Amino acid sequence: MPTLNDQFARVTQRIIDNSRDTRRRYLDLMEREAQRQPNRTQLACSNLAHAMAGSGNDKGAIASGQSPNLAIVTAYNDMLSAHQPYGRYPEAMKLYAREVGATAQVAGGTPAMCDGVTQGQDGMELSLFSRDTIALATSVALSHETYDGMALLGICDKIVPGLLMGALRFGHLPCILIPAGPMPTGISNKQKQQTRQLYAEGKVGREELLASESASYHSPGTCTFYGTANSNQMMMEMMGLHMPGAAFIPPNTPLRTQLTRAATHQLARISLRGEDPRPLAKCIDEKAIVNAIAGLLATGGSTNHVIHLPAIARCAGVIIDWQDIDELSRVVPLIARVYPNGAGDVNAFHAAGGMGYVIRELLDAGLAHEDITTVGGPSLRAYADEPVMEDDRLTWRKLPPESGDDSMLRPPATPFNPDGGLRLLTGNLGRATIKTSAVDRDRWVIEAPCRVFSTQSEVATAFKAGELDKDVVVVVRFQGPRANGMPELHKLTPPLGVLQDRGFKVALVTDGRMSGASGKVPAAIHCTPEALSHGEEKPGPIAYLRDGDIVRVDAVNGTLSTNADLSSRDPATPPPPAMGVGRELFAMMRLGADEAEKGGSAMLALAGL
Repeated sequence: MPTLNDQFARVTQRIIDNSRDTRRRYLDLMEREAQRQPNRTQLACSNLAHAMAGSGNDKGAIASGQSPNLAIVTAYNDMLSAHQPYGRYPEAMKLYAREVGATAQVAGGTPAMCDGVTQGQDGMELSLFSRDTIALATSVALSHETYDGMALLGICDKIVPGLLMGALRFGHLPCILIPAGPMPTGISNKQKQQTRQLYAEGKVGREELLASESASYHSPGTCTFYGTANSNQMMMEMMGLHMPGAAFIPPNTPLRTQLTRAATHQLARISLRGEDPRPLAKCIDEKAIVNAIAGLLATGGSTNHVIHLPAIARCAGVIIDWQDIDELSRVVPLIARVYPNGAGDVNAFHAAGGMGYVIRELLDAGLAHEDITTVGGPSLRAYADEPVMEDDRLTWRKLPPESGDDSMLRPPATPFNPDGGLRLLTGNLGRATIKTSAVDRDRWVIEAPCRVFSTQSEVATAFKAGELDKDVVVVVRFQGPRANGMPELHKLTPPLGVLQDRGFKVALVTDGRMSGASGKVPAAIHCTPEALSHGEEKPGPIAYLRDGDIVRVDAVNGTLSTNADLSSRDPATPPPPAMGVGRELFAMMRLGADEAEKGGSAMLALAGL
């Protein structure tokens, strides 16, 4: 096993030390749950009868309690292209389970919203808290306690984190996540981006824009840009929670079918009544979380995960913060360029070597922990191989030693960037995250007068009026978890990109999110403390900014600051709470949410986790 990089090992040990008490309490709880959960044969007859009333020919096996019964928690709906293939998975998985003497039941479904549909719309304000809702729905599904293992069907933005957060509270059970794969490649990403900017400038109309978008997002499967959904799949590989190499195999192919079959067989084998039980609580530990961070950095993944990873980790009793991510970013190089960080999409990434290449190279460089408990192999090293079909049989083979495309994948010795491109900014405007991997180096430092807004629509209006045609730091506040649910502000990308292309120095500062599609404009996001305060807390510093204040975003030195004297000012008045699209129903989550660096979760804050 290669020697770990010194700083990588040091940060891991600090996380272990900082998590010692919370991790112990979590593992003690999982041990109590394992001892408390009754065998199905010990349930009252009425309880058991209800549990198996709809299971047809599987009743006898379920009633016996001798063979594994697998819970399927599905986030299926056919409005999400990524989740449309899941429609027929449960019936197929029940057949696959019977092949190995097990049974499977759909334990429950969870919500699954598409951030691509809600981007820039009012519904996006439900997005982050849909993660807590999914975690709660997962817990409801598993609360029947008649299962020996969990199969989680989910791919997209908040869905995988939510499924994992719920499942980790049932971490005494083994678990496998089963992906469905990306759609085929559509028009080039450069062409799509050009049309978006032309539309922002008013040079093409809605008909041309819709035709372009529909040529990109065109069929069942995950969207092919490297945003949060595909970063989710990367992380599941890095933590060993998929069958090896399953992340980016297209849907409705023989290889995808056989990987789903193998996952069902493997879950039966590692279930509580299988031959090799591997509880989820044992799989997701401090080293697995660090592996997920390393993969995020090495591949230029979604900025959303600096919020999701702390929340997932907390559910497993592991404590991480943005300082940990920043210090790991200093030693984990960027070895992948996938759109929007590069030209090729995830299909091209997979063809060039994909996750098998990334995992092998990180392991060999001492930048990933090999000795973690995985669901699909003896260690993470099994995930350095790629799945293939040989003579109609699923097998795994070694990858070639070289990248299949060095414009997309490179070894750590000759990376695209020497660091992972996620940095912590601190200063008198608070703490924030910036993603530098897609930003030209000469734009890492932006200092300019600011224009302050409270909504995305205000920015769009000012842009169309020509008010932003200058060097400017655009500040969009009251976008944090407590203010409006922390929506993604992806709608800002085209106009800010246009301003930058016109030669202006441009940056964004916000307590909102910019999504996995964060691009070429420097953006200090997730500002903490956020602008809206609760109770006796003081509003975050960006609540005190005024138009014309000089703001400096400095990714070189890791600072976010203003030279304005904020101490003598009153904070800006926040907009009234929004109504409509169900947003009022999430008021309790906004009121209870903790800060972005802890995961922006009301559920975890109120639970004391």
